[in-house]
Amino acid sequence: MSRSTRIRRRVAELRHARGIVDTSVVIDMERVDPAHLPEELAISAVTLAELAAGTHATSDISERARRQERLQRAEATFDPVPVDAAVARAYGRVYAAVAAAGRKARGRRALDMLIAATALAAELPLYTRNPADFQPLGNLLEVVVVQAPSTG
Repeated sequence: MSRSTRIRRRVAELRHARGIVDTSVVIDMERVDPAHLPEELAISAVTLAELAAGTHATSDISERARRQERLQRAEATFDPVPVDAAVARAYGRVYAAVAAAGRKARGRRALDMLIAATALAAELPLYTRNPADFQPLGNLLEVVVVQAPSTG
């Protein structure tokens, strides 16, 4: 067996069956190698909210159209995991971990923390392109860093 075959097999063995992908992964989905993602992708309803808001966050007509297309594709592809009572309870644990690390869990960061709480409540790993956003949560849930090829 060649070394590259062993590496491919090892990557396949380490691949999770299911995981929550955050908004950063959804945005870069076309650039991400599917081998670096779980076999079954899930998103939080919060990700759909971020994508919906994103369409209104630009005045560039072409960019707005791209963002609207991305939102519609996500809506057609995923049945989002809702923010329910279990996620609300998990959010308390996430908030406490972030506060204990000396970071603020409010403002824009609150949406990331709700996505993390969704993964925690569902007992799924969280896939992100922005691992620093979730750094204080390593003891609560598995955070998987997703790399995408650079454009340039």
